[in-house]
Amino acid sequence: MSGSVTRFARREWGPLFGTVRQGIVVRRWRAVPMTLAAVCLTALFQLVQNQDWGYQPVQNIGSVRAEDPLWLSLLRTPLSLFVPALDLPVWGALAQVLLVFGIAEICVGRWRTLGVAYLATLCGTLYARVGIALGPGTPFGLPASDAQVVDTGPSAAVVGLAVYVCWRYRAWWTGGAVVVAMVVEVIIKPNLAGKEHLAAIAGVLVLIGVQAWRERGRGRGPGRGPGQDGGVEPLPGTRSWKPPITS
Repeated sequence: MSGSVTRFARREWGPLFGTVRQGIVVRRWRAVPMTLAAVCLTALFQLVQNQDWGYQPVQNIGSVRAEDPLWLSLLRTPLSLFVPALDLPVWGALAQVLLVFGIAEICVGRWRTLGVAYLATLCGTLYARVGIALGPGTPFGLPASDAQVVDTGPSAAVVGLAVYVCWRYRAWWTGGAVVVAMVVEVIIKPNLAGKEHLAAIAGVLVLIGVQAWRERGRGRGPGRGPGQDGGVEPLPGTRSWKPPITS
């Protein structure tokens, strides 16, 4: 039994763990500068928005609601990734950003991490408008009152990044567990945040489908890292290290 668990863990998390460990050992905090900046920015927004003088400025630059004009929502969306929800513990948001953004930054790179995070957040933002237009009488609809609810903040980006990294490193069961958890969340508590998480996942799955199709066209298997033969590109400061990608 223990042998089967060990083999499963190696297949599921071995390549991912190897990449993260190598990045941290070789570069330490320099492996995740964007993640550390994101954590600091999220903490700063939390601190400011809890002050009497700071709540409205944070709302003006980083809070997105479906009732806002579309151009204003799109303008605020990049910073909305780092504005934590007021009704949830900020330490949970900070831990999510540190863990998931950090793993993604090491495994897929800084700019791809930001791109996937923005795509996931944008999908949630746009879904809210579509859902309200559909109305509560449809499976994907939302009540009109949700137009005044602030979007999810970092959580949609975290969920989207988790699914993307799991696909890239073939952690199929882990990625599936993330998707199932978000579906269960919506079943138990069908609110705007839960449905935005599903919209974020849907957007990332479309991106994954496009990338997998392009990689098959270039003769590379789906879900492989950006290096040759299913590996990932060596980290700066290393020679030719590649984690073993298992089938």
